Amino acid sequence: MVAFLKDDIKAVFDRDPAVRSIFEVIFCYPGFHAMLFYRLSHWLWNKNRTFMGRYVSHIGRFLTGIEIHPGAKIGKGFFIDHGMGVVIGETAEIGENCTLYHGVTLGGTSWAKEKRHPTLGNNVIVGSGAKILGPFKVGDDSKIGSNSVVVKEVPPMATVVGIPGRVVISGEKRIGVDLQHGELPDPVAKAVSCVFDQIQRLEEQVDMLRKEQAVLKAELSRYQAVEEEGDTVS
Repeated sequence: MVAFLKDDIKAVFDRDPAVRSIFEVIFCYPGFHAMLFYRLSHWLWNKNRTFMGRYVSHIGRFLTGIEIHPGAKIGKGFFIDHGMGVVIGETAEIGENCTLYHGVTLGGTSWAKEKRHPTLGNNVIVGSGAKILGPFKVGDDSKIGSNSVVVKEVPPMATVVGIPGRVVISGEKRIGVDLQHGELPDPVAKAVSCVFDQIQRLEEQVDMLRKEQAVLKAELSRYQAVEEEGDTVS
């Protein structure tokens, strides 16, 4: 427990430039508070004290605005930035050194008592408002853009954006933990840009055909004029 708490504090210092002291983390960071409640509720859950685990989790939700089911499995170095509105379901699994921003949902798509929530690999970053729904895996070192809705498996070292989420970068090793929202590609804008480029090429071809048609018309007119002169002479 102490080792996990040290890793949680270290994660805050590593990923939040606004932090200034350990006391600030302990007293002013709801993400850290949520992890304290989670560690206790998860311990109770594993001891088959499910009601007490849910009750401690509920208190943590009330105080922090972050809902983590005590049955979820979370690795060390986990960091929730701001945190309000984060929901982590019962069968969710989160690897080491992952980062979630506010409004993230790790949700399920089934009512069956089975694995129904996502699994995050190591070093995964999930942007604010993103929804990851279903019992699939998000690969190591992947990034999920803000407000994306991910409903199928994500390969390692991938970047996903959009609704539904689409892989726009794959196999690119990430350095550091910043999501850099402003640098994420926009697949819809890219598709529209490709359509505009195609339209421009078609317009250029139409202009070229019009010019060729004008040349052919001029030559045809000269040919007809010559024939008319020949007929007149005859």
